Parts: sequence; structure tokens; C-alpha cells
Amino acid sequence: MNELTILAPDDWHLHFRDGDILKETVPATARCFKRAIVMPNLVPPVVNAQMAADYESRIIAAIPNGLEFTPLMTIYLTNDTSPQDIIDAKAAGIVAAKLYPAGATTNSDAAVSQLDALFPVFETMSEHNMLLLVHGEVTDHFVDIFDREKVFIDQKLSVIAEKFPQLKIVFEHITTKEAAEFVTDASEKIAATITPQHLLLNRNDLLVGGIRPHNYCLPVLKRNIHQEALRSVVASGSNKFFLGSDSAPHEKHMKESSCGCAGCYSAWSALELYTHVFEELGALDKLEAFASKNGPDFYNLPRNTSRVTLVKKDWQIPQEIILPNGNPIVPFFAGETISWKIKSDN
Repeated sequence: MNELTILAPDDWHLHFRDGDILKETVPATARCFKRAIVMPNLVPPVVNAQMAADYESRIIAAIPNGLEFTPLMTIYLTNDTSPQDIIDAKAAGIVAAKLYPAGATTNSDAAVSQLDALFPVFETMSEHNMLLLVHGEVTDHFVDIFDREKVFIDQKLSVIAEKFPQLKIVFEHITTKEAAEFVTDASEKIAATITPQHLLLNRNDLLVGGIRPHNYCLPVLKRNIHQEALRSVVASGSNKFFLGSDSAPHEKHMKESSCGCAGCYSAWSALELYTHVFEELGALDKLEAFASKNGPDFYNLPRNTSRVTLVKKDWQIPQEIILPNGNPIVPFFAGETISWKIKSDN
């Protein structure tokens, strides 16, 4: 197969950041994705409909002329989020609310510390058909970082799912065998996104031969048995799993520091990376559903009608990209050769 044409895909989890960097991150995403779920963990976080509208306008201003792209906005749940905040957000067209356990990832210090206090909010979300997006890790210091996703499933997510059976939940950027099994066995109200880094890498790629800061993300890369479990579920064609890159840019000096930031900037080549994986798995026939159908179906949104063609062509991801401010950023899989490219980019 030398060409592959699929329905235009969407990215159901990414970070644009804010300010001048939008001139890089928005075009990189709009190059191949028609829509994207935009994470709200700015500083300060996007906690209500007005803040989401303001952020959306800044994103739209950064879309290049001639490209059709729609940001799908979310709000950030805090201990102070009220049911009325959910009602107002839904009326404003916001599709989901994001649950970060406090301290779980970049810019999550304002997030939820008392999950039970949000039960009235979850009830309102269920009633108004707003999706709950979950960063599924506990943050207790005594829980090993490699076990935090499994403990979250056991202690938190299973409780939410049982107490609010009509609430649609996206278990985002899953990383473990246990998460894949939980989603597979759960009701049709629960789905998951999977990132390119967790399909392509395991913790050896982070730690063997020296620390590889540009492979550091949260949730952290796990051992190879978990990587293989994720690869298995995407190759299965299950409609409960779909594309969410978790592209999360940080300037090079912020990654290569004494306390390197978590996040992989994959938007620049995300669709090609996924296609590379699906070819490795002998599952190119499953790519379209994963990238273009399962996500909109779960969100109850129309599928895109335009198409994207990828061509079989080896090319190397650049070692660095220069941001609008002149500083370099290292894209995910920098320097590696992958085997598919979007045809319009030839």
C-alpha cells in the first residue's frame, strides 16, 4: 500500500498553551485535524464559560487562512466549580469538563483535592450531557508513580462510574494494561484516548542510557507489557478507543533542565506517527475508525466529511523547531524516521 485515504481526523486531547506559541501549535494541529479538544490547564486555568470563550477567540485568531479548524473548548474543574458553572458552560457550547487531581500534571495545582465535593457537579453534567474528561492518576506521595493510574481506577474512577452510570467519561491518555481492561469491560458510557508516545515507547525509552527528557510525559511511560496492551487494543478495532495526542509543548530549555517539564510536542507529526504505529501492527485498516470515527461518535458529534491522504514515504522528524519567539522546541520522536506523510505536505 502506497497511499491511504481516510476521513479527516480529529484530536480529542491536546494542549495549545497560550500567547505567542499559539502561532506554532494551532497551525501544526490544523494542518491535518479538523477539530481538537482543547485542554484548559492554563495559568490561570479556564474555569468558566467566559474564560473559555476568550481563549477560543485567541485560538481562532491563530488559524492560518485557508484551513478549516474548530477548537472544542473545555472547562477546568476545581473545588469551587458549581452545578451552575456546568449549566452556563453547556449553554455556551462547551462540550466537556476536565478533572485533574491536584498536582497531577502541568499547571494542575488549582485542581480537585476533594473528589466527593464534586458529586453534585457530576450529577449536573450527567443531566446536561456534558462529558467528563479524566486525568486518571492519584497524587498521594506514598503511591509509586508507576502505580498511580491503577490506584486511581480502583479508588476513584470505578466509584464515579458506578455512582453516575449515565455520565459519559473519557479516560484520557491511558497508559496501563489495567486501564485498557477497565475501559474494555466498562459500559458504553466510558471510552479512552491513547497517545502516540504510549504506543511507540515504554519506560526504557525514558531511562535506559541516560534520562531522555523529551520522552518525559505525565502519565509517565510504563513498562513494555503495558505498551503492548495499548497496542493490542488499538489493533483490535474496538470503538471505545480513539485518537488523543496529548500534545503538550515546552521550550527546549524547559525540558532540558534540573526539573524538566512533562509533555511531548507531537502535534507537528501526530497523524503520521499514529499511521506509523498502525502499519507496525498490521492494522492500517483500523486507523480510520480510531482517528476519524470513534471520537465523534462518542461525543455525539458528526463525523468529518472531507478526507486526508497519506503517502508511503520515509522522512525524518526534525531535531528542533523554532518557535515564534525564536526559542527552539524539540518535537516528539525528533530525529527518527517514520514511514508515512500527509500528501499535501510533499
